[in-house]
Amino acid sequence: MKQLVLVVEDDEMIRNLIKAYLEKDNYEVLTAADGEEAKQLFQAYAPCLVLLDLMLPKMSGEELCTWIRAQEQNETSIIMITAKTSSEQKISGLRMGADDYITKPFSPNELMARIEAVLRRGSMFCQRVAHNGLIIRPRKGEVLLNNELVPMTKYEFSLLYYFMQNPDIVLSREQLMHQIHPNDESVVMDRTIDAHIKKLREKIEKVPSNPERIQTVRGMGYRFVP
Repeated sequence: MKQLVLVVEDDEMIRNLIKAYLEKDNYEVLTAADGEEAKQLFQAYAPCLVLLDLMLPKMSGEELCTWIRAQEQNETSIIMITAKTSSEQKISGLRMGADDYITKPFSPNELMARIEAVLRRGSMFCQRVAHNGLIIRPRKGEVLLNNELVPMTKYEFSLLYYFMQNPDIVLSREQLMHQIHPNDESVVMDRTIDAHIKKLREKIEKVPSNPERIQTVRGMGYRFVP
């Protein structure tokens, strides 16, 4: 499961450097060159972490940090990256809601170590799973396909989340039944699972009759292919 990081930095060279280091460490990365673009990306993708320069066009880093922290049920981690080096500025940034503060110029290795530390502390809140344009945000109970919200029933959501946490693994109908009815000792018919899968395919597959994501493995069950 890749964690999504939003890099907000108006200096293209620094932005690309941070992106390269993050991708090397297997993070998924979005980038923004100004505060307004970052705000739009944040709303669309709910990243695990925002790396935030403070001196930005259109909306300052301080304003963006304050806005992020005002969002309902928001637990996104924020690391401020800035040339502002005074103790007062650092204290101000932390009071705005930043989880850490690093000054320019910085060592990429130090930045990566700080990212790991911050994400470890906030790991329980970052459970976003993404595969090829399909995004599930379990804390919000939302599924997005190509950035568009897909309505799901409780059982469809539970099945999809289980599939996406176990890509390329064949899951039996019994395993899937237990996932949607964990406390139900009664017998759930195979066709119940098949009906849920059929509805799920109609919502996330280009051609439901010839599915690419949720594939049938005859005699065994189903497999999610990223």
